[in-house]
Amino acid sequence: MQSQFYTLTDYPNGLPDRALFKLETQTLPDLAEGEVRIRNRWLSVDPYMRGRMSGIRTYVEPFELGKPMEGGAIGEIIASNDSRLKVGDIVTHMGGWRDIAQLPAEGITPLPNHGIPEQAYLGVLGMPGMTAWTGLNLIAECKPGDNVLVSAASGAVGSLAVQLAKAKGCHVVGIAGPAHKLAWLESLGIEPVSYRDRTALELSDAIKLASPNGIDVYFENVGGVCLEAALSQLNEGARIAVCGMIESYNAKAPTPGPSNLAQLVVRKAKMQGFIVTDHWASYSYFLNEVAPHVAQGKLTYKETVKEGLESTPDAFLSLFEGGNTGKMLIKL
Repeated sequence: MQSQFYTLTDYPNGLPDRALFKLETQTLPDLAEGEVRIRNRWLSVDPYMRGRMSGIRTYVEPFELGKPMEGGAIGEIIASNDSRLKVGDIVTHMGGWRDIAQLPAEGITPLPNHGIPEQAYLGVLGMPGMTAWTGLNLIAECKPGDNVLVSAASGAVGSLAVQLAKAKGCHVVGIAGPAHKLAWLESLGIEPVSYRDRTALELSDAIKLASPNGIDVYFENVGGVCLEAALSQLNEGARIAVCGMIESYNAKAPTPGPSNLAQLVVRKAKMQGFIVTDHWASYSYFLNEVAPHVAQGKLTYKETVKEGLESTPDAFLSLFEGGNTGKMLIKL
C-alpha cells in the first residue's frame, strides 16, 4: 500500500513559500509488531506548526527536511499488529500531513463516545479546546465576575476561551478582525473589538470602551499591538495567560516588545506562558466538563474545512491571513 505525505524542502524565513511543501509518495513496509496502519479522515493544521519549520528546537523538535511532516489527525485503523487497537477503530494521533499513516500504537488514542462529530476532537474537544480551558483555569485562574479579554477571539483556541469565560459569569471582550468574525462574537454575548488599522493606543481605547472596569484576565494569542493595548487596561492583580504570539511567527527579524511592560509592576500583575502538553494529565477533567456542553449545544464552535490532502499547505498558510473562523481542518 502507498502513502502520500508532505515534506518540507527548506526552512523558511518569514511566511513560508508554498513551494517549500512537497507532496511525496512511498510504499509502506509490512506492519512491525505493535504497529497500526490508519487511513486518515481529518487533518489538523495549527499556527504552532510554524515554529517546527524554523529548524530550531523550541518546546518540540523541528520538522526534519525531507521527512514526513506531522500534525494532529483522526482516522480509521485499516490494519493492526497491536492487541489494543482493532481494525475499524476511529483514533486520534499525530500522523497528519498524509493520507495513510503507519505508526507505533503508543500515542494512538481511540476516540471517546460523547455523540459528537469525530473532527471535534481536533478542535473544540482536542488540543485547541484543552488549551483554552488550561489557560483560563490553570494559568489565569479565571473566576466568576472577572473582566476577561481574549485576542484572536474567533480562532480555534480563542473562540472557546471566550465562551468558557462567559459561562463562568465573566464580562468578556474578544479581539478579532473581519466584520463577520466580530458579528459572530457579538452573537455569543461577547463584546467585540477590532484590531484592524489601529495603533496600540487606539486599540487600548477601544478595549476600555468595551470593558470600562478594566481587565482582570487576558488570554494572549497574538502579541504585538494587542499585548501593548491589553497591558494598558490591566487591573491590579491581573493575570495574563500567554498561549501564543502569532504576530511574530513569520517575522524575518526580532519584533519590538511592548513599550509598557512596566504595567506588570504597577498593576502587580502576573504574566505566564504555558504549553498545553505539560498539562495533559488534566485532559479528562476538561473533557468531562466541556464535552456535555458541546453535545447539548451550549457551546458553539466553528470549523473551516478544506477538502483533500493537496489543500493542506494552503490551509496552513491561510491561518496567518485570518483565513479561518474557528478550527482549520482538512477533510480527506
